[in-house]
Amino acid sequence: MGKLKIEMLGTSFTIQANEDNEYLEKLLGYYKRITEDVNKIDSIKNPLQTAILSGIMICDELYKEKQAKVAMENGEYVPVENDMDTLEIERRTQNMIEKIDKVL
Repeated sequence: MGKLKIEMLGTSFTIQANEDNEYLEKLLGYYKRITEDVNKIDSIKNPLQTAILSGIMICDELYKEKQAKVAMENGEYVPVENDMDTLEIERRTQNMIEKIDKVL
């Protein structure tokens, strides 16, 4: 069982999980890299928006990975991401940010 102290986005707390400390640190490091990328977007103004959008981006990544895995298991062609995919992700991300801004 591992323990992880999280200090980011203006908050601090400790969690305990059924994973080792090294794995938990890797997860936190990955999440921090995502939030750093989100913080580079000018229209993101507060930690809650950063956390929500970071979570959406990670969910998007996971969903696409699962879709690719199912497609590969079914013998379907799975294209490798290219720069156009990255541009599309950025465009969709910007649209999500604008929608979040309207709600908040």
